[in-house]
Amino acid sequence: MLIAQLTDTHIRPEGARAYGRVDTARHMEAAVAHLLALDPRPDVVVVTGDLTDFDLPEEYARFRALAAPLPMPVLPIPGNHDSSAGLLAAFPEVAARTDGTRANYVEDGFALRLVMLDTSVASAPHGELGAAGLAFLDAALAQAPDRPTLICGHHPPFLTGIAHMDAQNLRDGAALEAIIRRHPQVVGLVCGHVHRAITTTFAGIAATIAPAPAHVVSLDLSPDGPATFHMEPPALALHLWTGGRLVSHVSQIGAYPGPFPFFDDAGRAIVAVA
Repeated sequence: MLIAQLTDTHIRPEGARAYGRVDTARHMEAAVAHLLALDPRPDVVVVTGDLTDFDLPEEYARFRALAAPLPMPVLPIPGNHDSSAGLLAAFPEVAARTDGTRANYVEDGFALRLVMLDTSVASAPHGELGAAGLAFLDAALAQAPDRPTLICGHHPPFLTGIAHMDAQNLRDGAALEAIIRRHPQVVGLVCGHVHRAITTTFAGIAATIAPAPAHVVSLDLSPDGPATFHMEPPALALHLWTGGRLVSHVSQIGAYPGPFPFFDDAGRAIVAVA
């Protein structure tokens, strides 16, 4: 099973740019084209939050239009730039799978079970599952103890060293950790929010943050680093479930030189090109 993770697309209305600079729609178009060109194609695309920049209906509509060429299921959850209500209104097919107030739901149709979590907090940049979200996760995991499961959320529950982003972390990460440790079928946790590829361990499992397809949060590990971004090469994450393991890759978006062979037709290593 191959899972593509797209995150932090920050779509603006037609003619607008994120932070006055970034044509996020163009970057998303490139990401969609990249996904369509993959062989094999992903079985599903999880979108881990910040679909929009200002939670506007026209931004959700534009996101949906940009994602429309994707033939596989697209599973979104909100980030701090979105809202539960805004996302559920824009995705009625997702709302039908939830309690109607929070975008917490389960995708059971693949070899790896996906638990999609809503960590958004109204009008705040930090994340929180809250008592209801934590109870949802605990119950969802208890329902299928023998099914390998991947948890998807927007806000990371761990520190990254990027201080201005760490200040916006998931506030109830300790409670999340306790739940994961009670359910050994959880094989991984994937997040967004930080716009960088980051890997660590959390609750004894692999935890990753996916890179962004547009602007990238600056890698500044000083404790007083400013909140800035760079236009580094755009990317997304691919998570391969194979042999009982989750293997995560960063897939750079764009046209790059190659592929070039390591060996010639006789099987000898190429040491020079005529």
